[in-house]
Order: sequence, then structure tokens, then C-alpha cells
Amino acid sequence: MANRVLRVKEEIMKRTNSILLVITFFSILFTNEANAQAGYDELTYQEKSITVDSISNKLLGFYIFPEVAKEMSNLIRENLKKGKYNSINNPNDFAYQLTADLLAISHDKHIRVDYAPEDIKARNEVVSAEDSLRYLNQYINEIKRDNFGFKELKILGGNIGYLDLRSFEDVEYAGLTAVSVMNFLSNTDAIIIDLRMNGGGSPAMIQLITSYLFNSNPVHLNNFYWRPSNETTQTWTLPYVQGRRVPNTPVYLLTSNRTFSAAEEFCYNLKHLKRATIIGETTGGGAHPSGPVSATDKFSITIPIGRAINPITKTNWEGTGVTPHIEIPASQALELAQTKALETLIQANKENEINQRFYTWHLEGLKAIMEPVLVDTPILKSYIGNYGPRMISLKDNNLYYQREGTEIQYKMIPLNDKEFMLKKNNSFRLKFIVENGQSLAVEGHYDNGSSDKNLKTES
Repeated sequence: MANRVLRVKEEIMKRTNSILLVITFFSILFTNEANAQAGYDELTYQEKSITVDSISNKLLGFYIFPEVAKEMSNLIRENLKKGKYNSINNPNDFAYQLTADLLAISHDKHIRVDYAPEDIKARNEVVSAEDSLRYLNQYINEIKRDNFGFKELKILGGNIGYLDLRSFEDVEYAGLTAVSVMNFLSNTDAIIIDLRMNGGGSPAMIQLITSYLFNSNPVHLNNFYWRPSNETTQTWTLPYVQGRRVPNTPVYLLTSNRTFSAAEEFCYNLKHLKRATIIGETTGGGAHPSGPVSATDKFSITIPIGRAINPITKTNWEGTGVTPHIEIPASQALELAQTKALETLIQANKENEINQRFYTWHLEGLKAIMEPVLVDTPILKSYIGNYGPRMISLKDNNLYYQREGTEIQYKMIPLNDKEFMLKKNNSFRLKFIVENGQSLAVEGHYDNGSSDKNLKTES
């Protein structure tokens, strides 16, 4: 979900319409950790009372479920009255306790009270057009340094595209990067999107990325009900995107229990549209769009003001998370997704011998890494020597391959006791030709089906 700044009441209106900050769950976490390191003045009872009163009123005015807001308000007011907060003088501890109390009623993981005087001061100082522009540019520079959430992009063995996506940033600033990424992935045979460290962001970025995964016919992705305006909005895939769509490319999403908010919506949408296979852990369970509002000059509260209503399920993932198709520890999700992608491609190319050989080649290599084969040391030693321009050496009980005239050595990973692949060069393999326990030659095999052979020239 987009943790956008709530445009309600006077403090929200201080921002110009050109500024739409996306504040993710993790950015809030980091802000709080930074504040915890700073010095602070002990809170007075009056400050606590004003903070509780302000938070209560804002919850009653804007929280998505009015009846739950009333329960939360009653609880923290009663706690203040009974003196539960009297012994808490550290403002960070006070924010933590208020958050815990609110969560005890709502179980809404988007709700959070923060001690953030510097952030609140910076927001309040945005009063002119120049201030707005400076504030906006600072925000853009921060997300640009993180490449707008696009952490890593590469091609894995078997022409599988891999994207490590850490956040869904605002399309206004991150759109061109997203377009470049999706066009890069359009030439791959399967796509893996890694959301294991993704804490949320903008629904508009979900809309853009998802549009590449379907054809140009509009697909209904989600609905959002907004309490402040008492209206429901819809999101659909876009009728036009720059570059090539990939409606038939297999898609795999990797999740963890840290996958949250907008990242969960992306998973939930594609799961129920039957467009992706989700592999990993059940996600965090946050389906309410929210944003921070200043409660006082020291404390802010993140208030969910909307809720997702999926057009297929008529509900959402709040409190439950998104359950993957294949549940597995997050640390093992990538290798399993690669395996499933290659198996799917092998199955889909039964009539194409060249493609079958290509995908099988890379699946064998992946399995050799996932399930290492152990070869006895005497056998490894028997392979040491020169085979024409190819040189085989042994170090730390591992064979290494080096081509004459180069300084690069490749660690050799056994597929079995005679065949080896090269680490960081999965397009080439070696097979030792053995008679009576003696290595006589090596055959070089390539992923395009070609091969060559060199006799052993010296040990």
C-alpha cells in the first residue's frame, strides 16, 4: 500500500498538490531507530495528555473502521487516566507503548506512533513554493540513491530474468526506471521478482509493472475504499505501456514474512488472477493504505484511512498475509523458483529439441549447486594435468580449470564423478574420458549443443 501523506486537516494542506511523498513501512522503522539514538527531554504529564488526546481525535476522524477507532481511543484515554503512562519518561518508549496499545485493539500493522520532532519540524517549515521544491527534491534524491527500489536486475541460467525489487516508488519519479527494467525482462523466458525485502509503496507502480504482465485488454486489479471521502476507487492495468508486454511469460514471486503492504497487494492481485506462482513465506498482512499525520510537534501517528477490496475475493490480506503457492523458508525460495521455472520451460518445449536441451542443461547445473556431488579425492587427483590448451589443477580438494594464455581460473563443480560445470560460466562443461582408472582426454561441451575434445598431454 502507499504510505502517502494524508491530505486531511490543516497540517496536510500545508503541502502543495505537487508533493506526494511515499513513505514505506521500513522508512518509518529507520526513522524511529535514528530518533532512538538522539537525546531527548523527559515528557511531562501534560505532553502525554495532549498527545493521547490528539491521537484519539485523529483516529476517530480518519481510521478506516470507526468502531475500532473508538475502542483504541477509549483504551489509551483510560490508560492515561489510570496512570499507566506515568512512569514512561522517554518519548521513544512512550511512542512504542502507544503503538503496542493501539495494535492490541486493531491488530493493524500499519498503525504506528513515532517520536519524530525533526521530521515534523521539517514538514511544518514547508510553507513556500521554494520550500516545497526543496523538500520534494530531497525526497527524490533519497529514493534515486536506492535506484527507486530496483536493487538488482540480471539474467540467471536458462534465460530467466531476476529482479530484486525493494519498494514500489511513485511512478512520477520511478516510472522511467520501471519501464527500462520491464523491457530488459521482456527478452527472458521466465521472470522471478524477489519481494522478500519489499516493505511497500505506491499502487500506481503496481499498476505499471503489472500492465506489462498482461495484454492491452484492461484487467481489474483492485478496489480501495477511502473513509475520509467515503468513496471507492478502482485500479486497472494500463491500455498502453512503453515497449513490449509479456502476457505469456511465466512469473514467479518470492516472499518472506517481511513482504508487506504494496508488495502484498502485488502478490495478492497476481495470485487471484492466476498470473504468477508465489514461492516463500506467508507475507506480513497489511492491506490498509496509510500515512503519517502530526499529532503534536513531537509525535506523529500513521493512520490507515482506506482498505483494499479485491474484485475477485471481495476481501483482502489484512491480518492474514498472502499465502504462497509453495511454502518454503525465504532463504530457499530463489533456488526453488529457478527450478520450477526451468521445469516449466522444459515441459512447454517438448517438441523443440534445441530448447529442451538448453533448459535441461541449466536445470542440471542448478541442481548440482543445490545438491552438491562429492567426488573422492583420488579421482580428482587423477584428473590433474594439461589437455592441450586446457589446464586442470587441484586446490583445497577442488578442481580448477584454466585456459592457456589466460589468468582466469574457474572452480569446477561436479555434476557426477566425470562431468563438471564451471562456477560463473555455466555455458561450458568438461567431461573426462577415463579408461582403467586413467584420465585420457577431456571433452568440452557447450550449451548450444556443440563439443570438442583434447587429449591429455602431461600430468
